[in-house]
Amino acid sequence: MPDTLKITLAQLNQSVGDIAGNAAAMLAARAKAKGSDLIVFPELQLVGYPPEDLILKPALIERAAAELETMAQATADGGPAMLVGSVFIQDGALHNGVALLDQGKVAAIRFKHELPNYGTFDEMRLFQPGPLPEPIIFRGIMIGVPICEDIWQAEVCRHLADFGAEIFICINGSPYEIDKDTLRIDGVAKRRAVDTGLPLAYVNRIGGQDELVFDGASFVVNGDGSLAVQMSDWVEEQVETRWTKTAQGWRCDKGAVQPLADHPEDIYSAMVLSLRDYVDRNKFPGVVLGLSGGIDSAICAAIAVDALGPSRVWCVMLPSRYTSTESLVDATECARLLGCRYDTIPIPDAVAAFEGMLSGVFAGAAPDITEENLQSRIRGVTLMALSNKFGPMLVTTGNKSEMSVGYATIYGDMAGGYNPLKDAYKTTVFAISTWRNFNRPKIGLGPAGVVIPENIITKPPTAELRAEQKDSDSLPPYDVLDAILLGLVENEKSVEQVVSEGFDRDTVVRIERLLHLAEYKRRQAPPGVKLGTRNFGRDRRYPITHAFRSA
Repeated sequence: MPDTLKITLAQLNQSVGDIAGNAAAMLAARAKAKGSDLIVFPELQLVGYPPEDLILKPALIERAAAELETMAQATADGGPAMLVGSVFIQDGALHNGVALLDQGKVAAIRFKHELPNYGTFDEMRLFQPGPLPEPIIFRGIMIGVPICEDIWQAEVCRHLADFGAEIFICINGSPYEIDKDTLRIDGVAKRRAVDTGLPLAYVNRIGGQDELVFDGASFVVNGDGSLAVQMSDWVEEQVETRWTKTAQGWRCDKGAVQPLADHPEDIYSAMVLSLRDYVDRNKFPGVVLGLSGGIDSAICAAIAVDALGPSRVWCVMLPSRYTSTESLVDATECARLLGCRYDTIPIPDAVAAFEGMLSGVFAGAAPDITEENLQSRIRGVTLMALSNKFGPMLVTTGNKSEMSVGYATIYGDMAGGYNPLKDAYKTTVFAISTWRNFNRPKIGLGPAGVVIPENIITKPPTAELRAEQKDSDSLPPYDVLDAILLGLVENEKSVEQVVSEGFDRDTVVRIERLLHLAEYKRRQAPPGVKLGTRNFGRDRRYPITHAFRSA
């Protein structure tokens, strides 16, 4: 039995369903880890995570099994063994599992025991839980291989320790949420390590997958709870860790501890990486978006440029008769600072044509929100025409505050393929906009320095769909609105509970009513990256039709 061990941790991106591509990336990573005894990859790395109902296709399962055997054969060369997450069938049951590939064969398989079935997770729909796992014997060393959720409950690690595990290696597909890196390390991994006295290596994937984004940030904690290694967040990375057998058991030698992104850089990075992977994996040549001169479209343009580079971003100003000169100037300057293509397509003629077409049936009816929404829908049609004609995906620019209360026009400014701001409240939009003007994210492809004119950040928000319109005409200040929404949405509080925190009761009642009424719009909204604990979509699944009100 050796008294030293070299384990490479490889946090890689994945492409769901691209089994051959994922396998090739793992074999390439293995080739770089020649001196290691073992290389470890994230959860379901071979098929991609989360696979959702794609995993129910027999052809995919068969292809994954065949590819795993081919990868196993590659280990006959005497190089590093591999721990590979994949899908397995046993006795007719589908399992999320991990395989040890060593010496030319599949040497061991273990299944995930704890299947998460909350928030974004639906694993009980897809998989059967495996039995409480026993350690894998590798080079005479007993290694416990809990899979992601298995370490969030104490039972699996305790069971592995009781059966002689000396080291935990946990593979993960843990999506990003605000402050989740602290929860993973301090709230979960250190507890399992200290409870059992065993070191734990935590390997997480990175990259975007539809509404989820994964931040990597893999790490190792020793049995005393000390942090031995911290890998980077938001980038692919593989790090060789060195382990030593001591009188007290195995211990990971101290390695590099990389700093993780602070707020709001982590939020901004999540938006950038998720948009990049969505656009690239769906094979769009780039993106197009309406640049209004307001803060939401400006920060979306900045995110797009950081995700794809200036040459793949097309900004279009679509002025109406209510668009101010200030907005025209601000939008032009924003596009110049970002270095992306910028065009202006006025819409007054289209608005007049629609108003004329509808004048007969609208006769005698006073102008109202209908005419405002016409402008938004004409913009949506125009931008979709550019998308259809030239191929770029339309980016939607509405924030979570607006989506919560229905201040977005369905088939208008809600049109598009992806929304980076879907889970970002307006106060978050202000925060990341200010941050980006003084910082460039490490994964960003855009220019350094100011990218959003200061006037866009400081001027009162307005949709400019009627004369002298301001958001504050019909909504409370955004710091108040967002605090109310945080209570109603993220924390599922009642009206009375929110009012008890010092908010006006009539305002809270109105906001709750608007929140429920807008559910049908949100069901038809494009996907967007999850940032917090209760995003609209995977986390929060409310009925459209219901009569409940908490006040």
